[in-house]
Amino acid sequence: MKLSVVIPTYNRSDILRLTLESLVHQDLDHDDYEVLVIDDGSSDDTAEVVKEYMDRMNLRYFFQEDEGYRAAGARNVGIANVKADITVFMDSGVLAHSGCLRAHLASHEATDGPAAVIGYVYGYSLNNENAKEVAESTDLSDVDGTIELWRKEGLYGDIREEFFEREGDDCATAPAPWLMYWTFNASIPTEVLRRAGGFDDAFRAWGGEDVDLGYRLHREGARMFLNREAMCLHWPHPRDWDELHGDAVANYQYMARKYDTPITRLLGVVPTINFFVINDVIRGRQLTH
Repeated sequence: MKLSVVIPTYNRSDILRLTLESLVHQDLDHDDYEVLVIDDGSSDDTAEVVKEYMDRMNLRYFFQEDEGYRAAGARNVGIANVKADITVFMDSGVLAHSGCLRAHLASHEATDGPAAVIGYVYGYSLNNENAKEVAESTDLSDVDGTIELWRKEGLYGDIREEFFEREGDDCATAPAPWLMYWTFNASIPTEVLRRAGGFDDAFRAWGGEDVDLGYRLHREGARMFLNREAMCLHWPHPRDWDELHGDAVANYQYMARKYDTPITRLLGVVPTINFFVINDVIRGRQLTH
């Protein structure tokens, strides 16, 4: 077992099915990876959907009672139970290219020391502003073909592209590369992940728990960089951006208070400072951790 894929989910059996279907078709031997679905108290048919895939790949299912938003806690259940040396994080509704897991693995094998690999995500938008176009352009029967077409045509690129254009795909030398460590497609050695303490269970609303983890992984010495070959697409689903944005701002303020360093204090004034240019602010002010 080389990779463990951790997927938290809640009442999204329809798009979870899409994610699992994409993971069945990875070009790795099924003995090389496992998938852990952690159900945060769903009341739909999530358990039944997972059961359909049990005999198609190494798949395990965990359930925790619905006590409100606990994505961080759900991922921690996964972290406690993974068997592989490398943990990959994905979300429901993320459809992986067949070479996605192989690309994650290759990055770890080619890197001296621990790597915190950022996968490339096509089609994601914060406020679903491109949802209709992404859905109409996606061929669910040919995820690879869809991603490869978008890549060729320059369509629906990763929302973080502005950051990588500024800092480079190998962004490890940026003051705060952890700002882009979003766990809808990312990986890290399991040992380093556990040593860093996993996710902070105090995050009980959307946004920021992965950036918080990324900060601690960075402090543990993990080298952060983008692998554009670790590709996936994000299937659009309804969201209330005004509510989610408010939750995220509160979470970043919590993180600013929690670490209280010159750099993390900047999170307390998000969105006044754009995440994608915040490293320029850090350099300009000559801030350190």
